[in-house]
Amino acid sequence: MGINVLSLFDGMSCGQIALERIGVDVDNYYASEIDLHAIKVTQANYPNTKQLGSVTELEDWELPHIDLLIGGSPCQGFSSAGKGLNFEDPRSKLFFEYVRLLKETNPKYFLLENVYMKQEWQDIISNALGVKPIDINSSLVSAGMRRRLYWTNIPGVSIPNANGVELTDVLDNAFSDKQKSFCIDANYGKGSNLKRYFYRGSRQIVFTDKNFMDDLILNKPNIEDCNFIGKENREKWRFLTPEECERIQTVPVGYTSGVPKFWRYHMLGNGWTVDVVSHLFKGLINVKTVSTLTGIKDLGVDYDK
Repeated sequence: MGINVLSLFDGMSCGQIALERIGVDVDNYYASEIDLHAIKVTQANYPNTKQLGSVTELEDWELPHIDLLIGGSPCQGFSSAGKGLNFEDPRSKLFFEYVRLLKETNPKYFLLENVYMKQEWQDIISNALGVKPIDINSSLVSAGMRRRLYWTNIPGVSIPNANGVELTDVLDNAFSDKQKSFCIDANYGKGSNLKRYFYRGSRQIVFTDKNFMDDLILNKPNIEDCNFIGKENREKWRFLTPEECERIQTVPVGYTSGVPKFWRYHMLGNGWTVDVVSHLFKGLINVKTVSTLTGIKDLGVDYDK
């Protein structure tokens, strides 16, 4: 027997990949998501997923006892790239829906993910959940820079050991001057150019001509020259492919195929780094069966005593 999982803001179901990767059996996986492209990808890979719709409507659903509640509530209000509206942002305010459902479903374990944010905002979340976050950069286990906070009561959580993977390790016939990728976000599909790369430090690009890359790094172009260089040598650099972004996010290659390219980038930018989450889920491996959990109402109880 396996566990019952409720995933809020499920996206393309990275949590389901992570559970499968470490061998945690799942009896029922309930997903709350409204993005139709993400739902299509989830159902193509995990057809038994039970889609519930919007998180604001979950009070209308009858669920079995939930053993694990997971989710990454929208981050726009907390991100340094946003307007700093924190909980006043209607998207980030959905965090309180996570809190509501944590109380209503009363699982044994929970996991919440969000961006690194101001301490005062962290404290509000920590007080609501009763735990402090663990701060992990995905660069430890992947080819991408991605600092995130994880609030969980799963036992034994720790920062993973670095595995040494670099960006060049996940590229197809391309090169990079960076050890890790950066800014693979939901807007990556809108593209980049050399000016943004060199003078704004945003939108990862890679090079198909190493000599061209080495020359640019050695002789950094003036900002006014960047557009000209880009036009003259457009075939010598490119964006990351969706498959390369899948490797950066430690998602199975081809997992997001079947939807338009922009939406593949979008959901990968919004998604979790799977190997970070699977590392955090390792504390679930010792859970013997769903019957060990079901019906027990107190969070944090040591069931081995």
